[in-house]
Amino acid sequence: MAGELEPGVLAQVFLRMSAQAEARGRRVLEPLAIAIENQAKTNASTGSHPYGTKTPARPGAGPAIVSGSLRRAITHTAPVPAAGGWTATVGVAGGVYPPRRPNAGKRGGRSKPTAVSKYAQYLEEGLRNGEKYPFLLPAFRFGVTVAAPTIYTAVFGAGWTTAA
Repeated sequence: MAGELEPGVLAQVFLRMSAQAEARGRRVLEPLAIAIENQAKTNASTGSHPYGTKTPARPGAGPAIVSGSLRRAITHTAPVPAAGGWTATVGVAGGVYPPRRPNAGKRGGRSKPTAVSKYAQYLEEGLRNGEKYPFLLPAFRFGVTVAAPTIYTAVFGAGWTTAA
């Protein structure tokens, strides 16, 4: 016959389980952020074309490469503790500009190019003509539906499931 539990034993077991889950959560988040970043870079590489020529990209798909600045600016932050777990961010770094074009600022041209982060926002949310060339949101969806289950299974074991 099983004996009576001493006071605090169950609390200690749950505390250890919680600490293990928190440590594993961080171990999951870093590779997941990298997977989403890599997918966003792939999505932002739908062909290529020189500046001022027609893009081979189609609305609804990711943008084509012109200078490569957008793709190089896609990055992620390291996981940091947050309320209830860990957090990491994947997105376009601020303060990055495409290379200056010859004759920029002459003949009525812009003297300062649009920041890559602003241009990325236009591509995701819609250009003046309403067309969208999303690359971050599809990468996030890929991360949640494809990469996360694989990474979670590797960290938590084969018994891990998404069922509630």
